[in-house]
Amino acid sequence: MDNTRIILSFLEKRYGMHFSTSSMKNQEVFELLIETILSQRTRDENSEKAALQLFKVARTPQQIVKLPTSKLQNLIRISGPYRQKTRKIKKASKMILEEYKGKVPNQREELMELYGVGPKTADIVLMYGFNKPAIAVDTHVFQVSKRLGLADLKDDVEEVKEGLESFFPKNKWYLINLGFVMFGIEFCKPINPLCV
Repeated sequence: MDNTRIILSFLEKRYGMHFSTSSMKNQEVFELLIETILSQRTRDENSEKAALQLFKVARTPQQIVKLPTSKLQNLIRISGPYRQKTRKIKKASKMILEEYKGKVPNQREELMELYGVGPKTADIVLMYGFNKPAIAVDTHVFQVSKRLGLADLKDDVEEVKEGLESFFPKNKWYLINLGFVMFGIEFCKPINPLCV
């Protein structure tokens, strides 16, 4: 792709100051996983409020498994489909305890075996939690990739991810991911985009 260098240069100049990568402690990775589950199908501010409320009461897989279902539902209600998310959080926490000795797995396939964890959530945990190169395809990354001609309109999420990971060097995946998210928020909005 000829324009990959132009894209990388733009993202470095515009968003480079936002990037810092480092691995998190297991507790932080677990909280990131739960926050990412809470962020599914809701606005960021609602998932952040739900996470804050939950983590005041329960921060570990053990504490979440012991938490009564009704209490967990009340704590995360603001995050949208809270009954589904309660089930996902409880089951994922139980699996982490029983199958991974209380530690969040650091392989994509293992993460995706956790109940309620799909490709995007797994990639976010890998990238931000374990500092492993990945491109998590959210709405912004999906839309920006297509509008910039880096993906076909018919491509699904995994095809967009594979395409981006083949176009850009692995050490730039973090920049591409966060840069596309920020570019999507700033310019490439769903309505009246400034990127087409």
